[in-house]
Amino acid sequence: MGGEAGPALSSRPAWLAAWNKTWLEWKNLLFTYLLWKKWLMNGLQENFADVQVSVVDCPDMTRGPFCFPVKGICGKPRIADVGGVPYLLPLVQKEKFIPIVQAGKEEKAAINGSYLAKIHPEDGSCLLQKYSSLYNDCEFGLLANLYASEGLPGKVIEVRAKKRTGEQNFISCIRKALDKHYGDKTVGMGGTFIIQKGNAKLHIMPSEFSACPLETDEKVNNWLKFFEMTAPLICQPVIVSQDPGFDLRVEHTHCFSHHGEGGHYHMDTTPETVEYLGYFVPAEFLFRIDRPKETHMVGRD
Repeated sequence: MGGEAGPALSSRPAWLAAWNKTWLEWKNLLFTYLLWKKWLMNGLQENFADVQVSVVDCPDMTRGPFCFPVKGICGKPRIADVGGVPYLLPLVQKEKFIPIVQAGKEEKAAINGSYLAKIHPEDGSCLLQKYSSLYNDCEFGLLANLYASEGLPGKVIEVRAKKRTGEQNFISCIRKALDKHYGDKTVGMGGTFIIQKGNAKLHIMPSEFSACPLETDEKVNNWLKFFEMTAPLICQPVIVSQDPGFDLRVEHTHCFSHHGEGGHYHMDTTPETVEYLGYFVPAEFLFRIDRPKETHMVGRD
């Protein structure tokens, strides 16, 4: 039997090849999301009474309660671990201040939407301020755990959890669920979550670095200032399932709010009433920058 041969693969239009590539990438991403959905659900159900995990379109992050400078958290997601706690403890290394690249996509100027939590010098309360209202730079000191993307809409993993029944915090549950399934392989993710109801334990660093060496977790905790803060709290975590030998901080979350409270997240303090809502994206790459040559495990909570 005869007949004409179909077109060679190389003769297909470029747009079709690009579409096929995009479709394959999207399919693989969706498959990953669906697997993570199952694993996160299993892990969170060990610690929360009511859990829902879905793959959804990222909500508009420029709207409340987020009020971020970009619409989404998708597009070339990366995480970076910069510096480390050994630059702060036992004694601070003040020379370790690092500039963030001040250019965004298409060479547009970056928008510094960061908040800075301080201890109020008059009454010892939390003083939350926009960084850009105090400083004109984009620097940070000593250490940072960063999630970066193109700030685009896209598919994200939505996590809802209510009524904590276990001892782990929200982010630890997610990290340990990933670690359980990936084992020796390291995966990471970033995004944002809201403590919609309830209170949480947060800390703020004192305005002055400690003049005495902080050599134990007990000494660190005595130096830090702890607060119980109220919802809604908007939190920005970076999560790595396990450290592959790069001296990583495997989880780190800071929070801010529109009612003047914020700081470093530890745990909710109202397990019966707490409600979490989170949006997460798996990271494609991890960057380890300015790793300390000498390290320790103090102050990693």
